[in-house]
Amino acid sequence: MLLKTIKLPLTLLFFCFATIVFAQKAVIKGIILDENNLPVSGANITFKDTGTISDLNGFYLLEIPSNENVIISFSHLSHKKIQLTVNLSPNEDYELNPVMNTSIEQISEVVISGRENKRVEGVTTISPEVIRKMVGANAGVENLLKSLPGVNGNDELSTQYAVRGGNYDENLVYVNEIEVYRPFLIRSGQQEGLSFVNSDLTSNVEFSAGGFQAKYGDKLSSVLDITYRKPVDFGASIDASFLGASGSVEGISKNGRLSGIMGIRYRDNSLFVKAKQTETNYHPKFADAQTYLTYKITNNFELSFLGNVSLNEYNYRPLTRQTNFGTITEPIALLVFYEGREEDKYNTYFGAFKSTWVVSENYTAKFIASLYQTTEQEYFDILAEYRLGEVNTEIGSEDLGTVEYTRGIGGQLTHARNDLDALILNVEHKGNLSLKENKIEYGFKYTREDIRDRVQEYEIIDSAGFSINPPIFPPNNQPYDPDATPIVPYTSVRALNDTQIDRISGYAQWSRKTSLGNGELWLNAGVRAHNWTVSGKNITSTTQTVFSPRFQVALKPDWKRDMLFRLSGGVYQQPPFYRELRDSSGTVRPGVKAQKSIHIVFGNDYSFKMWDRAFRLNTELYYKHLTDVNPYTLENVRIRYRATNNAVAYAYGLDLRLAGEFVPGTESWLSFGYLKTEENIDDRGYIFRPTDQRLKFGMLFQDYVKVIPSLKMYLNLTYNTGLPGGSPSYADPYRYQTRLRDYKRADLGVSYVIVDDTKLRDSGWLKPFKELSIGAEIFNIFDVQNSITNTFVRDVYTKVQYSIPNYLSPRVFNLRLTAKF
Repeated sequence: MLLKTIKLPLTLLFFCFATIVFAQKAVIKGIILDENNLPVSGANITFKDTGTISDLNGFYLLEIPSNENVIISFSHLSHKKIQLTVNLSPNEDYELNPVMNTSIEQISEVVISGRENKRVEGVTTISPEVIRKMVGANAGVENLLKSLPGVNGNDELSTQYAVRGGNYDENLVYVNEIEVYRPFLIRSGQQEGLSFVNSDLTSNVEFSAGGFQAKYGDKLSSVLDITYRKPVDFGASIDASFLGASGSVEGISKNGRLSGIMGIRYRDNSLFVKAKQTETNYHPKFADAQTYLTYKITNNFELSFLGNVSLNEYNYRPLTRQTNFGTITEPIALLVFYEGREEDKYNTYFGAFKSTWVVSENYTAKFIASLYQTTEQEYFDILAEYRLGEVNTEIGSEDLGTVEYTRGIGGQLTHARNDLDALILNVEHKGNLSLKENKIEYGFKYTREDIRDRVQEYEIIDSAGFSINPPIFPPNNQPYDPDATPIVPYTSVRALNDTQIDRISGYAQWSRKTSLGNGELWLNAGVRAHNWTVSGKNITSTTQTVFSPRFQVALKPDWKRDMLFRLSGGVYQQPPFYRELRDSSGTVRPGVKAQKSIHIVFGNDYSFKMWDRAFRLNTELYYKHLTDVNPYTLENVRIRYRATNNAVAYAYGLDLRLAGEFVPGTESWLSFGYLKTEENIDDRGYIFRPTDQRLKFGMLFQDYVKVIPSLKMYLNLTYNTGLPGGSPSYADPYRYQTRLRDYKRADLGVSYVIVDDTKLRDSGWLKPFKELSIGAEIFNIFDVQNSITNTFVRDVYTKVQYSIPNYLSPRVFNLRLTAKF
């Protein structure tokens, strides 16, 4: 019987009842521009001891007292200070768009702005404009994250990333403080399609690779915090290429109370998949629509809605494959002929309401309710018949490159009928309280996860006409002696699960800025608590609770050099999500414990001038000691856990990043990372963890032609040493400690800007455009054969088992058109 899906309309009703006596306030808002009519980000807007900072679009909004003269200051380290006096009526919205002169005013005291505060927290801020322009096979936020030190991802078609020895399930992702999720059943990057984050809607991107504060959730590795922008005017954009298209539209009401932005995307990976060694009939359909609406009911109360619908279909029919490997003197080839097909569907629906109530100047309350539903289908029947043989290397021969002598023949039949239906409900309250120099933040959250899952898959392996038994069977001498054991699949999993998980979590943290001698000192301490209960059909209800204290200390000495030192860490515990509860047989184990990591990070940020341009060198040393580790295997992007907590592990490393204007007016950076992570399973000794990528070099570089500044170049370079190569099904990982070849990739984009802020057209067909550019992209410029996993094939005569690399995409060309209105 097919898995019964949950039929629940994706609608949320969010009520906020309160009797509020508001102070008499007014609002001043607008966009800060420079002499060239470009937005000024990071400007400080202050009156008395209150202030705000302009965002990356130059937009600011500040609440001030009404019916009195208020002196407002606009300041920026690269612009001349502006002061003005305003007197507004109660609840008045006043728009002011000041123009800041670029003449530099010498300021005796360096003010720590909002972006500087992120340095204190150890958070990396990335410009959304760089994200939108930078070239990548799967362009977007995650594409740029992989250029940062400590962040690794060796599949260009996947948006998944591993951070400092963790895996893909250990990363938190927030959009406007709302936690978002990804599908469960994805096996490979070419199935994945679109990530949740739409870079066309993004105004701010912040990322922490470890040592983050208690206000963030219960994951072991990282936090990605995305902010979607609030429009200040009408706008629209279009981005189209051979890989798909995206569009967005945004606007704001006349009174400024209601604003909204919406984006749609379509993705087609055919350009990459059809360029691989496996010839296929491939018909993917990846599409989504997102919206972010905000309504300001009063100057003190705001209600917003975030919605997303994602529809993904993956139809795949492999035909043939030939992979050459071995050595120059002894080349070997794997030739495969396929029959059958794969049909997958991943449909997700997400909606969230968020209200923000500024109760007073010192206290702000937020209420969030969200609902996420995913229905996933993974169906395939694929028969692969292979020949393993020696390759003709005779130059000039008509048969050069073909398989001449066959060492082994065999077949593999894989079958799956997997379905999953998951519904996740969240209700949350957060509060921020300021008491003089102290800041108190707290939050409470209830989560209900209802998951219905059917797993039905098997694999049959045949070699020279003889079925291969699983390793759990006693060895035999086929084909020379008869085998009397039953004929069974090499792997077989059948399970039907109906699981519910109830979670109650919360946090409280304290922050304070003070002084130490002539230097500035920031302190932060907090604790998280998480209680969860796993129950369901034929599952023994199990309840567990964990506590996670964390801290941060940052010091900015009174030195001539702009230095900031930071120490952070604590206990990070990750209570198991559904995937971590399910073992290799498909059985849900409710007693799985939270994985625990004691994490210490020491960092230094050094800001300096080079070539009269701003640069910053970020350095971080980190160490993690992990207990109650849940071992897993990694195949492409698919993670399968043992659900046993029978391992301990460690990870340590060094991350370096030099960022700045290597070319005037552009942002580029160089990254270096060193990582070592190992695990000890059942006290058998330490071995590589699946994500042990020892060295990482990355470069993201922007440039333009000096005599033709409209001709721009974007370069994304990555070099990673090889990951562990994995092991066959049922095999002992201690016997397979080889590595894949090093990952080397260079992507290049060249664009010509027809229209931008400096080249606006007053007439003709180009008049409606604010920006218009055309370009070409070359992915994997040097056509490097990178691999993500191995296929294991045995030679029936010599009994040798070969690990054959599964190569990723070769060199691919693309054209791109971008426009804004």
